[in-house]
Amino acid sequence: MANQKVTYNKKTRKLMIHETVTSYLFLLPFLLFFFGFVIYPMIMCLFTSFFDSTMGREDIFIGFQNYSELFHDPVFWKALWNTLIIVVVSVPVTCAFSLWVASAISKMPVAATSVFRCIFYLPVVTGSVAVTMVWKWMFNNYYGIFNYIGTSTGLIENNINWLGNERFALGCIILILLTTSVGQPIVLYVSALDNVDKSLVEAAEVDGATQMQAFWKIKWPQMMPTTLYILVITTINSFQCFALIQLLTSGGPNDSTMTIMYYIYFNAFKHFRYGYGSAMGVVLAIIIAVLSAIQFKLGQEK
Repeated sequence: MANQKVTYNKKTRKLMIHETVTSYLFLLPFLLFFFGFVIYPMIMCLFTSFFDSTMGREDIFIGFQNYSELFHDPVFWKALWNTLIIVVVSVPVTCAFSLWVASAISKMPVAATSVFRCIFYLPVVTGSVAVTMVWKWMFNNYYGIFNYIGTSTGLIENNINWLGNERFALGCIILILLTTSVGQPIVLYVSALDNVDKSLVEAAEVDGATQMQAFWKIKWPQMMPTTLYILVITTINSFQCFALIQLLTSGGPNDSTMTIMYYIYFNAFKHFRYGYGSAMGVVLAIIIAVLSAIQFKLGQEK
């Protein structure tokens, strides 16, 4: 019996080793891609942030000088402030609107739910450039649909240069970002609502709970993992808002739509200040990591 047990343990150990090696071999292409295009660039970004790096000459080590300049740069603080406004507005609005839409369409027949999911998810798969060009036409200050409706109904007297006016430009960017951000959360919330334990909801309704009470006490706690994922992903996407800025305003007018991502691009790839751009990238990564950690902590407590 002892010999059979030892033989069995050896076979089990060999099988486990074989399965482990096989698993990592299947993961190898992804791991090579991940380390080559994610981990290595992150390390190089941190390394480059301590150098005066540009084209045509060797890098010069300057320590924390890029970071010192960064925190004394008024445009950086303006970009950070604009980015925080985008995050603070877009993240809760996206989550709340997505949850409301998902709650409404999840009660419809299966065919209708599928149609609405496709409609809301269409901007996600269409491509940010195509969607942005449509919005650019709608906001055009000469023949845009918003000016046409506004002047036709008497809401505005004259055409407004929506993207060229400091009062409206950032709001227009946030509106476009919202329309391109709700597709995935709606699909995820519909799936989360379908996975809610229906027996608990029915039991609560039998005990006299209203629909609102059943939602907050039973459905909402079961959807917390999905909500946490949506919050983190939406926050990261909002901090990385770039394509809209590049295609519509280039950070203007007067830096009113300048974001950190676009300012990184502006310094690194237009002024060829790779070290300074890398320093901003490190700061942005730290901010996103801290906010994500806070969101995970709050989500776990609930």
